[in-house]
Amino acid sequence: MQYIWLLFAAALVGFDRVTKWVVTENMELKQTINLIKFGDTEVLNFYYCLNDGAAFSKLSGQRWFLIAITSVLIIGFLYGILSKRLKHPVQVAAASLIVGGGIGNLIDRIFNDGLVVDFIDFRLINFPIFNVADICAVVGAALFAVSVVVFEIRDVKNKKKKDTVNDNGKD
Repeated sequence: MQYIWLLFAAALVGFDRVTKWVVTENMELKQTINLIKFGDTEVLNFYYCLNDGAAFSKLSGQRWFLIAITSVLIIGFLYGILSKRLKHPVQVAAASLIVGGGIGNLIDRIFNDGLVVDFIDFRLINFPIFNVADICAVVGAALFAVSVVVFEIRDVKNKKKKDTVNDNGKD
């Protein structure tokens, strides 16, 4: 079953690469294409830009550090998937999203002089411009974090229930 999730991660990488290719082949750097607008308010645009950092350009210019961190995370989650240490399908799915997103941006960092192609510009809030790989990584990380909390709460409840049953049986 874990190989299906790896294929899913590979498909996400492919989708990310195709979207970035379409943008770089059809738009000029810093060009904006409005997608959704309500009155004078631009909601969603494609805005082709290059980012040498993480979200909000944090760690700008830290190409090798970002490559290293991303690689370690990818390897860790791949290990979790392949070794079956991640047992719950939600966590495996989350790990696959993180791996797919991580590899998508890692390819840019390695082969594009440390520059990641970003193009999705959601303007209703002050939000960084992002790409498909970013969506995968962020959704995967949030899903993984929520699943860890939910499973931990469930495990604590089950342990308390088991301890209560054991304590009642000793009387």
